[in-house]
This record gives sequence, structure tokens and C-alpha cells, in this order.
Amino acid sequence: MTDIDLNWTLPVPALLGMAVLAIALLLLLIMKFRVHAFLALIIVSILTAVASGVPANELVPTLADGFGGTLASVALLVGLGAMLGRMLELSGGAQVLTDALIRRFGEKHASLALSIASLMMGFPIFFDAGLVVMLPIIFTIARRLGGSLLLYAFPAATAFSVMHIFVPPHPGPVAASGLLGANVGLVMLFGLIVAVPTWYLAGYLFGTFLGRRIDIPVPTILDAKKDSDEEAFRSQPKLGTIVFLLVLPLVLIFLNTGLNFAATAGWVSLEDGWVQALRAVGETPVALLITVVLAMWLLGWKQKKKRSLVETVVDSALGPVCSIILITGAGGMFGGVLQASGIGDAIASSLDAVGLPVIVAGFIIAAVVRLAQGSATVALTTAAALVQPVVLDGGGFNTVQVVSIVLSLAAGSVFAGHVNDSGFWLVSRFFGMDTKTTLKTWTAGQALVGVIGFVFALVIYAVASAF
Repeated sequence: MTDIDLNWTLPVPALLGMAVLAIALLLLLIMKFRVHAFLALIIVSILTAVASGVPANELVPTLADGFGGTLASVALLVGLGAMLGRMLELSGGAQVLTDALIRRFGEKHASLALSIASLMMGFPIFFDAGLVVMLPIIFTIARRLGGSLLLYAFPAATAFSVMHIFVPPHPGPVAASGLLGANVGLVMLFGLIVAVPTWYLAGYLFGTFLGRRIDIPVPTILDAKKDSDEEAFRSQPKLGTIVFLLVLPLVLIFLNTGLNFAATAGWVSLEDGWVQALRAVGETPVALLITVVLAMWLLGWKQKKKRSLVETVVDSALGPVCSIILITGAGGMFGGVLQASGIGDAIASSLDAVGLPVIVAGFIIAAVVRLAQGSATVALTTAAALVQPVVLDGGGFNTVQVVSIVLSLAAGSVFAGHVNDSGFWLVSRFFGMDTKTTLKTWTAGQALVGVIGFVFALVIYAVASAF
């Protein structure tokens, strides 16, 4: 992000009001005037940057940094994940895995089985990458069993979300643990204790409730065109092949996140050559690239498919997701402008002076910063930095209390992701939902994740305080 000094020319109420007006204008353009989300996000980003005092010569760099920074983390994952998903779908692999899941768990529990698989995959893999890889399986089960897509996709997406925000080795809780001096191993243990019931209440039960009331058809984004050459790619691969292709990125990514965790715990040194090599292989884009190439071999070349056909299949995956990538990048641009304006820092500093108990103040700070500028990681690290002096300098907190504070910050940082969050647009476009429906479903669900997660963290804090 470009380092812009706005000299705090606007007071906190004015900054907050500007953020509210910007979000309201964005919703008005998209929902009332039907302006394409990509264009609306750019327009509102420019107006917000000008209103917040971004100098004219810094306007475009600020927009580009927000847009490019988001694309750097999203475009490769979505593109490679879409290629893998297209091959799983067209080869018949998604259907093979779907049949196996339904045989094992039954149609009645298919959604639960998808969510449990997503919870396990969500341990080392990031939210966006995991969701993209699971989509062909989710879509296939939804088509076979019928009903709203939300019955199957919402619990699975929430499973990835809670694991990403509460459980190390994901970067948010690891960074907050480092700032507050929390034991990362205990954060992982209690993070799971918080994440799983939070997912069940806010993801599975709430998702089932939504799915029975809001009918969302299965999108065709991963489908092959009728009577196209792509249909010749079908080969009905073995179940073991499909499981291998889904587990492989999980294992590779764990090389990175697991070694980062081990370094934080002091077990290995990040300076060692072998550690650096394994971490590089475990970077999410590299792990997905390796998996895509192996999928091309296992599902294509090994099955005697023409190389031109395999090329056509992977190429056909990119067109449908271009719109998703661009809208997600524009969402990151809007969030980046709000960060550059100083809105998040100003609000956080103001709330820090209120004098609430640290676990409550931390949650509120993280939640308000999240609402103001969109990034969960920024919200979590901002809140952790602000409560750090209280926690480390004579706060008298025991080990478990510090862990519960970290988890409360994490809960606040995921609260009610909306139009300034790139993840909001990722879910909206992949699920085929308009902005209003995404606010009613995903934003409400993320608010529940935040509140329920905070309640569990508060209970852990209270129990730890009694000993």
C-alpha cells in the first residue's frame, strides 16, 4: 500500500461518516441504478480517495496498489483453482467423489460431509483457495440432490472462513499471537474449540435455515458448453485419483504453513536452506500449479486425451472467472482506499481510549476497523497492536486469558464482511448471488461468526480468570 500522509486533516466522526457515505453510494449504484459492480467500485474508490484528501498525484497509485495487491493474492489462486475445478468437473471426477460421499454419508448428510471435508482442508489452506477447489464438488452435489445452492455451499464456505480466522497456522492468528505474546500451540487448540462450534451454529445451522428460504440455483460457471469438444475429456477417473488431487495441495501448503508455525515455536530456523525450499513448494500458488500439472497428466494425458483437448479444457476455465477476478480486485481497491484514508487507524485509536475491558475493547476495535476498511488481516493486526501495551505491560493476564484475547480479536476481524471486502465479491460471484442477497446471507453469516466466536472467547476468558 502506498504510504500516504493525510496529516489527520479530518476528525474521526468525519472519517467514519465518509466511510458510511461511500458504502451507501456503492450500494445505491449497484442495487438501485444497476451499475456493474466493477465500475461502481472504481467510481466510489476514486470519489472516496478525493474526499479523504489523497493528493492528485497519488490517486492512481493508491487505486493501483489496492487493486494490484488484491489481485496478487487472488488472481493466481482463482485462475489455477478454476483450472483444477474444470478438469475435476469435465473428467467426471467430481461426480465420482460425489457418489462416494453420498454412499458413505447418505443424501441427508451430504451437506454435513462437505462441511467436514472443508474444515479439514481449511486447516492449512486459505479461504479463497480452498473454496475454489471445493466448488466443483459442491456444485455437483447440489445438482444431484436439488434444493438451493446455499444448503451445500454456505456451510462449506463458512467452514473455510472459521478455520482461516481462528486457527494457526493461518497468518492472522499467528501474527496476533506474536504481538500479544500468546502461546501459538494453545491458540491452535482453543482456536479449534472456538471454530468448530462457531461453524456449526453460524455455518451449518444458519446455512440450512437460509437454504430453505432463499433458492439459489447452481451456477453454470464451471460447466462445459453443450456439444463441445470438452465433453470428450470425460474419463470417469478412480476415486483414489480424485482424493489424491484434492489432498495434494493440502499437503504441499502445509509444508509452508506448518514450517512457519514451527519457526514461530522455535523448532526450526527460516534461514535453513531446506526450510526455505519446502516453504517455496508450499506457497499456495506453487502448490496449486503443481496440482494442476499433475491433474493434466492424470486426467488427460495418461487417459490418452489429445494434448490440444487438455489445453482447451484448462483454457476454458479462465474466461468465466475473469469477471470474478476483476470484481474481487476492485473490492480490494475500495478497501485499500479506505485504509489509505486513515479511517481504520483513526477509529481504532478513538475506541482504544474508551476504557473497556481489553477483551471487549479488542473485539470492538477489530470489528469496527473491519467494517470500515474491509480487510480482516488489517483489522486483526491493528487491534492487536493497540491492545498490546495493556496485555504485555503489567496486565496480569495468565496464558489462557491471553489466548482468549487473541481469539476475541480474531472474532472481531471477521465480523460482517461486506462490499469493501474482496472475499464478499468472491462469494457473491461464485455463488451467482446479487449484492442484496449476498448481504442478507454471507454478511449476516459473517456477523454471526464474529459474535458467536467472541462469546466462546469470552467464556474461555471467564473460566481462565476463575483459576
